[in-house]
Amino acid sequence: MSFPNESGEMSPQRKLGRGKIEIKRIENTTNRQVTFCKRRNGLLKKAYELSVLCDAEVALIVFSSRGRLYEYANNSVKGTIDRYKKACLDPPSSGSVAEANAQFYQQEAAKLRQQIANLQNQNRQFYRNIMGESLGNMPAKDLKNLEGKLEKGISRIRSKKNELLFAEIEYMPKRENELHNNNQFLRAKIAENERSQQQHMSLMPGSSDYDLVPPHQPFDGRNYLQVNDLQPNNSYSCQDQTPLQLV
Repeated sequence: MSFPNESGEMSPQRKLGRGKIEIKRIENTTNRQVTFCKRRNGLLKKAYELSVLCDAEVALIVFSSRGRLYEYANNSVKGTIDRYKKACLDPPSSGSVAEANAQFYQQEAAKLRQQIANLQNQNRQFYRNIMGESLGNMPAKDLKNLEGKLEKGISRIRSKKNELLFAEIEYMPKRENELHNNNQFLRAKIAENERSQQQHMSLMPGSSDYDLVPPHQPFDGRNYLQVNDLQPNNSYSCQDQTPLQLV
């Protein structure tokens, strides 16, 4: 696609976007300083991303044309330089890479143990200061600072205690109402159960109305008839019967 220029001739459309920059020294001082600031910030950002994403040890040192120093290191610049010097003086062979890694992790573990020991010592010292121990060698300024810290801590503890007490006081009436309602509900249930039991007992017939057979007489388990009723009558004589004759 083309557009007419001032003379009326058709000229090709200018390409949009950023073109390639020739890598050479920028002669303009202002442009060179602006480019240095932008590229330096981008380089520091990339170094930080590399150290975080890939867990790599990165150290970056930049000197400007005016001699100003800019640096970045996720561990320490001196430690990284010492490691670099050691690696250059004694380059590890292919078989000793694991040993170098093990040595590095041992050093890191030693640093962490030292940090843990320092924190424990600080905690013990702080506890002794709170309990009033080992205060003889402390100057007046440190004692005053410690007193201010303790007063601030006591005020925070009291405010938290008062807050919990007020919350408990506000909760107790609600709890009392809940217990009262539960008590009333249980009393109603007990009264209802007692009324139902009384009605059931009043509807039950007496045991004398249903005892048709004396309990001392034996029963047959198959048809519940009295066994004595099934026995022949001794007062009835077989002679009174008329014998049957066959014709």
